[in-house]
Amino acid sequence: MAEHTSDEIMAWIKERGLGELAEKMGIEILELTPTYGVATMPAEGNRQPLGIVHGGAYVVLAETLGSMCATLAAGVGRHAVGIEINASHTKSAKGGVVTATARAVNVGRNLATHEIAVDDEEGNRLSTIRITNFLRDNRS
Repeated sequence: MAEHTSDEIMAWIKERGLGELAEKMGIEILELTPTYGVATMPAEGNRQPLGIVHGGAYVVLAETLGSMCATLAAGVGRHAVGIEINASHTKSAKGGVVTATARAVNVGRNLATHEIAVDDEEGNRLSTIRITNFLRDNRS
């Protein structure tokens, strides 16, 4: 477990889960705070017919991580809802594990924006993704 992530947050992730799609894709959260996060995903099982990781898989990885960071930023009794995402894919991975690193661009009362860099095992940038989440109160 990462030093930036408390035992309480890791227990919350385990209890809450990542959602059906993220779990099918093999996404794992390694670090998580409101302003920083790290997650991984295997290439295997997430490739398109040409044998490279599908660009949409990078987006799912980034949205999962960015939304989890934003949910922590929202605080107790609130949650995050993605309202905008964009991605620029610059390289392709064929195998191994890809790693996403999220950094907050801005976190306010109602909006949180994170930039997520997805890299391969050699440190090559594969995709750069930005997500904005609306932070809202839970409904009863």
